[in-house]
Amino acid sequence: MAIQDIYPTALRLLGRPVLVVGGGPVAARRAKGLLDAGARVTVVAPVACQALADLADGGLLTWESRPYRASDVGAVWFVQTATGDAAVDAQVAADAEAQRIWCVNASDHESSAAWTPAVAVVDDIKIAVNAGGDPRRAMALRDAVATALETGDLPLRRHRVSGAGQAAGSVALVGGGPGDTGLITVRGRRLLGQADVVVADRLGPRELLAELAPDVRVIEVGKTPGHHPVPQSEINRVLVDEALQGHRVVRLKGGDPYVLGRGGEEAEFCRQHGVDVEVVPGVTSAISVPAAAGIPVTHRGLAKGFSVVTGHEELSEVPARADHTVILLMGVGQLRESAASLARAGLPAGTPVGIVENGYLPDQRVTIGTLGTIADQAEAAGVANPAVIVIGDVVRVSPFAPSHFKTADFSTTTPNAPRSSKTRVLTP
Repeated sequence: MAIQDIYPTALRLLGRPVLVVGGGPVAARRAKGLLDAGARVTVVAPVACQALADLADGGLLTWESRPYRASDVGAVWFVQTATGDAAVDAQVAADAEAQRIWCVNASDHESSAAWTPAVAVVDDIKIAVNAGGDPRRAMALRDAVATALETGDLPLRRHRVSGAGQAAGSVALVGGGPGDTGLITVRGRRLLGQADVVVADRLGPRELLAELAPDVRVIEVGKTPGHHPVPQSEINRVLVDEALQGHRVVRLKGGDPYVLGRGGEEAEFCRQHGVDVEVVPGVTSAISVPAAAGIPVTHRGLAKGFSVVTGHEELSEVPARADHTVILLMGVGQLRESAASLARAGLPAGTPVGIVENGYLPDQRVTIGTLGTIADQAEAAGVANPAVIVIGDVVRVSPFAPSHFKTADFSTTTPNAPRSSKTRVLTP
């Protein structure tokens, strides 16, 4: 049988009687698949394996403990034979053929009237792969396609509403990570591939927007420090209005939705208006961007804890110790005031400070100094948001820190030196 002889189709067996001849593990797997399709399954076999016996004991199928008879195929819609005895399987297949009933012969795929494909289910999509009667090849291809769907590499978006009426809309608050497309979660990428509408921030994996289908609407609501062209109340309203129209909405945010991202407000607003909302965690820039510069926010012997605040908040309650890492988000504009506030709280002027601009992006830049020098350095270098500021002894660990930062002496000035094609490093 050539692959060209196959007419791919799908059977709707809900409530219809089917026959499985055989009692071994293969018969059990086939019976389970038929039950999943809603069929009324009868198994004919003198002996049944434990899996089949359990299904029968649970009332999920009927097991007739006897040899096969030709009359067994007379009142069924579909037959699966898997006895392990080629002669018996061939007889079952011949009896089914005489009755014009489709039969899968597990012993002889070449002469079988039908084949059972390798199947996987992703959301409401069922993937079925035939590979010329080669089951291992079919399973490998099935797994590859399923993985591509699950990771968002293949489109999962609906283009036709099934059933009566309009499908219910939904909102997914997706944390896109610090900006590199490889740092969004698999779940986030998958939901993005299903979206009808994307409400996008200025930060996050912007390159993924170019991969969306042409009819996916992108609504830009990005903010910059001191400039919020779309107020939060309007963003909330857009999410709910689009979902109530039956759209799958993805709110694509930088970092994590619940780390200084106002995701909690958006989720609460959606729930208050009866909209189903899912929150997909993201790789927060507070931790990942310092990591891009080789700075761990905690490190044995240097720091056991860390605080994450914005540059707009009061720092007086943050522990003023070099062994407690302070991470400032959106803090460039108030860096001088923040440094002075920490100094007044008792943090030494020689405490190491690192600023990472555009973490993980091609124009990433690292500036390293001390609490007493960093504001002047940042101003001279034109440091700008998006940037993450790390204050504490953990900055010493960065491979971008000059060698004299490994000691307590910070009096030496090191000239600027690029460390890689993607990173420019500025040090005092």
